[in-house]
Amino acid sequence: MMTPEALLANWTEAWRALGIEAPDLALCAELQRRYCEPQRHYHTMQHLCECLAWFEREKALAERPGEVALALWFHDAIYDVHAHDNEARSADWARDAVCAAGASEEAAERIHSLVMATRHDAVPEGRDAELLIDIDLSILGAEPARFAEYERQVHAEYAFVPDEVRLPRRRAILQRFLDRDAIYATPRMHALLEARARTNLQQSISQAPRR
Repeated sequence: MMTPEALLANWTEAWRALGIEAPDLALCAELQRRYCEPQRHYHTMQHLCECLAWFEREKALAERPGEVALALWFHDAIYDVHAHDNEARSADWARDAVCAAGASEEAAERIHSLVMATRHDAVPEGRDAELLIDIDLSILGAEPARFAEYERQVHAEYAFVPDEVRLPRRRAILQRFLDRDAIYATPRMHALLEARARTNLQQSISQAPRR
């Protein structure tokens, strides 16, 4: 987990990159509160911190690093396990917050598009979207123990779904990532994570009980 000081530094630097010298600290606190909601098991502060830590390592790749960082902060800001529009609602919140802070409408729209890219329903376009999605998917290439924890966390979030529905659906989601020519688009994250992600996915799919 990132320290509170590191989180604040990331938040402040992101907004300053957009020309906002006094970022809204109450909004930062509210986002962190959202990531601590009780219905979350994977989409938590642990996930946000893992994403921001990857961003800090890889941000030199970004064309507009402040926008990528803010998209990460907002990408799971709204998470209702019974809803299908979490990304859209999170993206709208991000766009509204960026506009309200006084940043340009163009920056707000780009951040909105980045958050929407985390639906993973299309191959990302542009360097910033590629980096953002690689970071969001970094968990697939995690060390085996962390990947196993991630699997437990995802299943806990959707424990209300009957096994005969949840397990085949989960296998199908993982298979779609495995079927891609490349899971990771940025060269360094591809080199670091691609092989392990494919191993993790293959093992998860093969070991999942079939109902």
